[in-house]
Amino acid sequence: MVQKGPRPLVLCGPSGSGKSTLLKRLLKEFPDKFGFSVSHTTRGPRPGEKDGVHYHFISKEQMLSAVGKGEFIETAVFSGNMYGTSKKAVEDVRRTGRICVLDIEIEGVKQIKRTDLDPLLVFVMPPSIDELERRLRNRNTEQEDALQKRLEQARHEIEYGKEPGNFHILILNDSIEKAYIELRDFIGKNMNNAVEERDASLDK
Repeated sequence: MVQKGPRPLVLCGPSGSGKSTLLKRLLKEFPDKFGFSVSHTTRGPRPGEKDGVHYHFISKEQMLSAVGKGEFIETAVFSGNMYGTSKKAVEDVRRTGRICVLDIEIEGVKQIKRTDLDPLLVFVMPPSIDELERRLRNRNTEQEDALQKRLEQARHEIEYGKEPGNFHILILNDSIEKAYIELRDFIGKNMNNAVEERDASLDK
């Protein structure tokens, strides 16, 4: 894929870390600056989720076929379901001139690092595993065995998130207000730098 437009913004973190809430606030406050790349998944929609808005819901056969044709930037398997970001989803946002925002898993982060997209990488950290478990239980969307698998996965994700060099910033979400301000400040600083660098290169 050829690098076009501003650097994408990647948000990563365990399910229940609050990254989706931060994402929604960012898109609501800056609808003209940021656009969300809608991922594909083979899992069924949860109550309230809409196809093409929260995810593109497709069958495993369809997704495997598209991956085989090279249509995806990154894919990952989580709790037995496939997730992925298609090239088209990213390009659809970039064609509007907005910064593309991706919400992806750790395996997806590792893959996107190997592309020429050069994304800004943000890891959203829950206050603790106990708090994460409380949030997930309050959702009441999964059976106990699935929830335990998600918590075990979260422990691995947090380990990766804490390793120096894996992300540009780690945001501890013990307060959504504080976390959002930290995210905004990070984006403002880095996106402004990106614009300045781009302008400088155009002047040469």
